[in-house]
Amino acid sequence: MSKHAPQPISIFDPRIMRPALVDSFKKLDPRALWRNPVMFAVEIASAITLVTFVMSLTGANKEPAWFTGLVSVWLWLTVIFANFSEALAEGRGKARAASLRKTRTNVTAKRLKKPEFGSSYETVPAPELRKDDYILVEANDLIAGDGDVIAGAALVNESAITGESAPVVRESGGDRSAVTGGTTVIANAIIVRITANPGETFLDRMISLIEGAKRRKTPNEVALEVLLIALTLVFLLVCANLSPLSIYSVKAAGQGTPVSLTILVALFVCLAPTTIAALLPAIGIAGMDRLFQKNVIALSGRAIEAAGDVNVLLLDKTGTITLGNREAVAFVPVGGHTEQEVAEVALMASLTDETPEGRSIVSLAKSKHGLQLALPADAENIPFSADTRLSGLNTDGKQYRKGAADSTVAFAKGLGAQSIPANLGEVVDKIARAGATPLVVSRDTEILGVVNLKDIIKGGIQERFQQLRSMGIRTVMITGDNPLTAAAIAAEAQVDDFLAQAKPEDKLRLIKENQEAGYMVAMTGDGTNDAPALAQADVAVAMNTGTQPAREAANIIDLDSNPTKLLDIVEVGKQILMTRGNLTTFSISNDVAKYFAIIPAMMLSIYPQLETLNIMRLATPLSAILSAVIFNAVIIPLLVPLALKGTKFRPMPAEKLLIHNLLIYGVGGMVAPFVGIKGIDLVVASFL
Repeated sequence: MSKHAPQPISIFDPRIMRPALVDSFKKLDPRALWRNPVMFAVEIASAITLVTFVMSLTGANKEPAWFTGLVSVWLWLTVIFANFSEALAEGRGKARAASLRKTRTNVTAKRLKKPEFGSSYETVPAPELRKDDYILVEANDLIAGDGDVIAGAALVNESAITGESAPVVRESGGDRSAVTGGTTVIANAIIVRITANPGETFLDRMISLIEGAKRRKTPNEVALEVLLIALTLVFLLVCANLSPLSIYSVKAAGQGTPVSLTILVALFVCLAPTTIAALLPAIGIAGMDRLFQKNVIALSGRAIEAAGDVNVLLLDKTGTITLGNREAVAFVPVGGHTEQEVAEVALMASLTDETPEGRSIVSLAKSKHGLQLALPADAENIPFSADTRLSGLNTDGKQYRKGAADSTVAFAKGLGAQSIPANLGEVVDKIARAGATPLVVSRDTEILGVVNLKDIIKGGIQERFQQLRSMGIRTVMITGDNPLTAAAIAAEAQVDDFLAQAKPEDKLRLIKENQEAGYMVAMTGDGTNDAPALAQADVAVAMNTGTQPAREAANIIDLDSNPTKLLDIVEVGKQILMTRGNLTTFSISNDVAKYFAIIPAMMLSIYPQLETLNIMRLATPLSAILSAVIFNAVIIPLLVPLALKGTKFRPMPAEKLLIHNLLIYGVGGMVAPFVGIKGIDLVVASFL
């Protein structure tokens, strides 16, 4: 068995670089660029300097043509570099989407007249399938669309979607019934109810999301963009007022020349928060790409950001903390009955049970006790219900049931049972304390014994929960088991708390209570009964192996069906928030050095005393302004790798993390421009 997650695609890959470079120029279209208001303003400023350059060539402008021309070139490069960072991030997503598109072929489907084996069918192209159609999928057939298995069980190769080469079982009844279009049945046959129309399938949504075509701005992005626009307007007003101020100063001082339009435009672009505005789209797109590298599909950027602020994590036990397929390991008699009797009744109660637990009971009864019972012709199936917490069948006037201890006892008493075996509670408690699930079986009013269903804890789960705890996230296990079993599993898995005998409404209530207390709640689940709670949670992670309702209610889907993947999701969410904050701090801190470079240079002819502010000892006023413009442009591509990779997350208290990042990106943001502008000025001055 081999497993591979999507590998990181290098930003220096020519297959990414070349299209990104072309897209950088396509994005100069104002109809596309206006969505980034700061860079749209820079494009307008670039157009203005282009006009002043033409005027310099014709003699209408007294500034040197080489100066206005170079300023114009570097302002246009600032816009192109900003477009390039976004195109580069989108390019990696498009490359992944292209690989997913290759999994599509011209698939045909066997559309059934009736949803049952043996029914006649017609062969139709996959695009003709509609929601609620039924198809037959046999060995070596491609599944033509997303759906739920309603009959049968089959081995399915899902490597095209998950990267997992080992086949998985998809079966009716239970939480492993969802199948994805484009995957292949390699053994047995199943009947699938289609749950998505063409263009709305999981693969279609994956491609759209990975490409970034449907990426909506998150609340944090919108808030930051409003801040950037406000800062840009402030600097625009400042620069606009500098022109009349310089004219007045020339008259008052009796010397010098007013500040030119080219210099004012250069000052505006250098002071505006161009760095973070250029990198902001790339940060969000790259965050979703990093999740995809971990085999996680985020259906919205909002969910990723919310994951960065999660305080409480609710985990469904079955299939989440445990492997999910509980197995019957023993029949334990009570009240003087024999193990053979318990096996017979448990087998009868499980003949119509298609869940893995039901099948394991049938298998144990056959292998250990040699029982071979056929399903009676008059059998009435009683499916499991979250309310009754019982299942079984009725036949020949008798009612066979299996289920939770309290539910089975209540059922027997409801039929008129006069007494309950004295040792039932002791047996149930013993099995529960061992971390297994006791399943009590009855025939009419008579309780015969208990089936011991063994749960297996997933490997490495305790270490993952410890990491979550160190990040300040409280873990709560949710299960329908009795409190003793729940306590044993919770202790073994090392979760912080648990909710036993939970019904769907209990999960929903628990989430609402935590949200009302001010917590951000995340939940993982895979069953239909998890769907309401997943829809309510701030971050809802559905397992790809889960049911269709669970996947539709979630905003994040884990292709590996590993619930502890939430730790990775939280880290990526925190990375995105930290990267935005750090680069914003760096961008604003840059302005300090630019003040010392441009302000003295632009006013030096009027007030020679400002030379004392030229602490970098820049060669000439024109070289100082040009050096600041060049630094403002080249810093964008230099920071693109950081924007795409994200700043490293360190599990430490928020206060220490804030101080750490301020020292690096705040102080670093002030120091780097002094060094950079001075270095560029030395090069520029050598050509003057």
